[in-house]
Amino acid sequence: MPSSRTRPAAILLLASALAAFGLGPAATPAAAATVPVGSGSYSDTRPSGMLGPTTNTGSPVAPKVTAAARNRPVPTNDWWSSLAFQRYGDNPWSTPMYGHPLTYQATAGGLDVGYPTSPSIVGDGRQYEYAHKRDLTIGLSGLNSPDTKADDWSDWTVTPLWSDGARTLRTTIGHGSPFVYARGTGGNAQITTAGAPTVFSDQGNVLGITVAGHHYALFAPTGSDWSVSGSTVTAGLGSKDYFSVAVLPSIDALATFRKYAFSFVTDSKVAWSYTGGTVRATYTLTTEAREGTERGTLQALYRHQWLNTSDALTSYTYVSPRGTMKVRESASFTTGQKAAAVLPGLPKSSGVDAARLRGYLNEVVTASDPFSGATDTYWTGKALGRLAQLVPLAEQIGETGTRDRLLGLIKGKLQEWFTAGGANEFSYDRDWKTLTGYPASYGSDTELNDHHFHYSYYVYAAAIVAQYDQGWAADSAWGGMVKTLVRDTANASRTDTAYPFLRGFDAYAGHSWASGHQGFAAGNNQESSSESTNLSAALVLWGSATGDTSLRDLGTYLLTTESESIAQYWFDADQQVFPSTFSHDTVGMVWGSGGAYATWWTANPEEIHGINVLPVTGGSLHLGGEKAAIRRNIAEMERENGGPAVEWRDILWEFQSLADPASAKSKWDAGHAGYTPEQGESKAHTYHWIATLDALGAPDATVTGDLPTSAVFTKGTTRTYVAHNHGSSARSVTFSDGKTISVPARSTASATGPGSSDPDPDPDPPTGNTFQLRSGGVLTTATGGPSGSDTIASGGGANHDGTPNQPLVYEIRGVNGTLTAGAGTTFRLQVDAGTTVGLGQQARVSYDLTGDGRFDRTETYNYFPTDPVAGWEEYTQTRGYKASTGVLGDLKNGTVRLDVWHAIGNGTSKLQTSTDKSVVVIPYS
Repeated sequence: MPSSRTRPAAILLLASALAAFGLGPAATPAAAATVPVGSGSYSDTRPSGMLGPTTNTGSPVAPKVTAAARNRPVPTNDWWSSLAFQRYGDNPWSTPMYGHPLTYQATAGGLDVGYPTSPSIVGDGRQYEYAHKRDLTIGLSGLNSPDTKADDWSDWTVTPLWSDGARTLRTTIGHGSPFVYARGTGGNAQITTAGAPTVFSDQGNVLGITVAGHHYALFAPTGSDWSVSGSTVTAGLGSKDYFSVAVLPSIDALATFRKYAFSFVTDSKVAWSYTGGTVRATYTLTTEAREGTERGTLQALYRHQWLNTSDALTSYTYVSPRGTMKVRESASFTTGQKAAAVLPGLPKSSGVDAARLRGYLNEVVTASDPFSGATDTYWTGKALGRLAQLVPLAEQIGETGTRDRLLGLIKGKLQEWFTAGGANEFSYDRDWKTLTGYPASYGSDTELNDHHFHYSYYVYAAAIVAQYDQGWAADSAWGGMVKTLVRDTANASRTDTAYPFLRGFDAYAGHSWASGHQGFAAGNNQESSSESTNLSAALVLWGSATGDTSLRDLGTYLLTTESESIAQYWFDADQQVFPSTFSHDTVGMVWGSGGAYATWWTANPEEIHGINVLPVTGGSLHLGGEKAAIRRNIAEMERENGGPAVEWRDILWEFQSLADPASAKSKWDAGHAGYTPEQGESKAHTYHWIATLDALGAPDATVTGDLPTSAVFTKGTTRTYVAHNHGSSARSVTFSDGKTISVPARSTASATGPGSSDPDPDPDPPTGNTFQLRSGGVLTTATGGPSGSDTIASGGGANHDGTPNQPLVYEIRGVNGTLTAGAGTTFRLQVDAGTTVGLGQQARVSYDLTGDGRFDRTETYNYFPTDPVAGWEEYTQTRGYKASTGVLGDLKNGTVRLDVWHAIGNGTSKLQTSTDKSVVVIPYS
C-alpha cells in the first residue's frame, strides 16, 4: 500500500492508459439504519456525501449479473470481475481476463480467446507481460449481444452469458482450464479466427487448427461437421446446444483432449485441512458428460501447485506469466505444504536490552497522537498495527502498564470504527454485498479495492487484544464486528447470502487480487502481497485466541498457499518464472498478464522492494524460507537505489534479517540514530526484531510445529523452538524434527536444541558427478526408474539461437566438488523430432558455485539439427560452444542447471528422461 505521498490513480506503466477520471457528486443516501452486532454496529446505508461503487466517470453502478445470479454475492476482486463490475461506461462486456493458460475478453460477438506465449518487456524494461491477443472468437452465427453478464461462478470458474434476443450463448472458463465449454441456442456454433487457420486434422465434428502458431481443437456434437470458410469456422448443432474448444500443448495431444471434449465443467471447489504442521488442499472440478460417459478432465497446474503435489502429471505443459504450467489428467489434485509459521511476536531473547526497548516503547505511548492524524481505513489500520506489534514486547520486559495502555488505545480506536453513526463507521452495501469503511481511501469505496489490505490491520490488532482480553473479543461484545470484517474479506462459507466466498483470495492462483473491478488491459493486480498475508496471519491469531480452529486453519491455508505464490511470482525464488529478457529479480506488482517493477505511487526502489514486506510481524516469517531470493532482492534494491536504503531502511533491515541477521544488525547499529520509521513501524519493534533474530538466527522453514503459532530459528548448529499457546491450559508442541516443548497456558515458550538432530533434514549433498534428467525439472545422481520424456516447446518459427525460449529446466542444488583441472562439462541428451523437419535443440549448462542464486559460469552449446525420422538421436557437447561466460571453480553448496530449448523450428520434440542415456557430467570430483 502507499506511503505518505499522494498516490495517483494509475500505475506508471501499462495501466496509465486506463487511469480513472474524476468522480461525480455522491448520490443522496436514504436514511440510514443501524445494524447492531454485539456491542458494536454498522450502518446499512452509506454516510451522507460518501460514494459506493461507480464507473470511471462517477456514475453509480450495480452488479452486471443475470436474473439467475441476482441474489448471489458477487465475488469482486477476482480474475474475471470485469464481467460483473462495469467500470467503463462504453464497455458492457469485459476487459481482458487472464485464466491461464488461456486469456479471454467478452465482446458483442462472443468470447475472444488467446494463448500468449511470447513475453514483451515494456515500460523501459520495468514490466513484463504476456498480453492478451485474440487468436479466435467463440460465438454463434449472427450473435450481436449488447452486453455480457455473469450467469454462474464457482471457486475458480465463471460462466458469462450473451443474449441478443434471438441467440443465447454461455461459456464456462476457468483457471488452469485448456477448454472453453460452450452452450448456445439460436444459431450455429461459430469460431472466427484472427487469420486464416491451418487445418491439421479434420475428423468431421472434431477439427484441429493452427492460428498464430497456436494449436486449437474444435469439438461439435457427434454428427456435426465443421466447415471452414476463410477465417470463419462453423458447425450446425442440430438438436444439441453444446460445443467446446481447447488449446493444445502440441498437435499430438489431440486424441487425449478429444476424450474430454464433452466432459463439461459445472463446478470448481477447493477444500483445505491443517494437521500436525502440514496444510493440504484438494482442488476438484465437477463435470457432466454432454456426450458419452466420460467425467474426467484435464487441468493445468501453476508452478506453486505442481511443486507441492505428488499426484501424477502428464508430459504436457503450457506457457504462462507464472512460469510453466503442467497438465494433470484428472478432475482433482492435492497439494501438501509445511505450514507457514505465525507468532504474536518474536520471543524474548538475550539480544534485547530491556532498558533500551523500554525507552523506545515510551516514545510511542507518550506521543501526543499515537494514530498520527489518521482518519481513513488504511492509515488508521496502519496505526493500529503499529501499536499491536508492541503489546507482546512490553509484556516481555515486564512493562504491564505500557502493555495495558497500548491495549486501551487499540480498543478505543477499534470501538470507534465498530460503532455506526460517528466520524468513522462501516457501512453495508446491499447491492454489492460488501462492507466498506468510511472515510474510505484508495478506491476501497468506489472500486471496492484493497479491503483485505485495510481490514487486515483491524483483525490483527483485534487478535492481539483477544490474546489478553477474551471478554472483549466475545461475539456478544466486539468480536462480532471483527467477524463481520472477516466475512467481507475472507468468508469461508459458500452459502452465506451476505458476503461472497473468499472475496479477495483466488484459491487456484494461490494469492489475492486487489482491484475490485479488474478493469485493466493487464487483468487484475496485486501490489502489496504482504498486506494480504497480514490478513491471513491475523486470522490465525484471532482464531487461536478465540478458540475458533476453523478460522485458524483457514488462515493457515491462506498464508501457506500465498507464501509459496509470493516466493515464485513476486520474488522469482527459483528463477524459473520471470522471462530471461526481464532484468529484475523482483516485482512490486503482479498482474494477470505478468509483473511490474513498480508501485502504484512511486518508482523509488526502496518502496518497490519494501511494499511486499510490510508490515513486518510474526506473520512475516515465511519470507525467510527463501534466503537466496532475499539476498538478491536486497542487492538489486541497493543497485537501483545507488546505495543502501534511506526512506524505508527499517522495513528493509527487517527483511534482510530474515536471511542474514548479523548483516541487518550491523546496518541497524550504524544507522538507527537518525531515521524516521516507516509509518506502520516503530523503533521499538524494529530494534526488538533485529536484535532478536541476531541472537536466535533466521527462521528455519524446514522444521514445523504441530501448532500454527509456532516457529523455529537456527543460528549455527543451534535451533531455537518457539510456540505460543493461546489456550487456557498447558500443552505440548511437537516439532517435525522430534523436539517437544511444553507451553504454559496463554504464554510463549522457547527451547533450544542441536540442528543436527533433525530427522527430516535438507537432502544430503549429492555425491558423484553424473546427473540423470528427471521429469519435473530435476537433475539427480539416482539411477533406475522407468524412462520417460519431456516435451520441448516449439520455437514458433523464430530464431532463438543462444537465447533460451520456454526451456525445459533441470536443476540440482547443494552440490559440493573440487574442480578437476583441465576437464570440462560433458553431456549426452536423447532427442527426437519425430517427423517434424527443421528443428534444432539447444542446451545450456550453468554453474552457481556457492548457491547464492547467481550463476558464475554459463556454457551455451551450438544447437543440434535433428532429422525427421522417428527414433532417438544423441546430442552431445561435441557440438561446441555457442557462447560461454565466467569461469569454473570449486562447488560449495552450489547449483548445477541444464536448460534445453528449440533454437530454430516450428514444432515440438521430445527429450528422454530417467535414463543413463540422457545425462550431464560435470568436471568435478
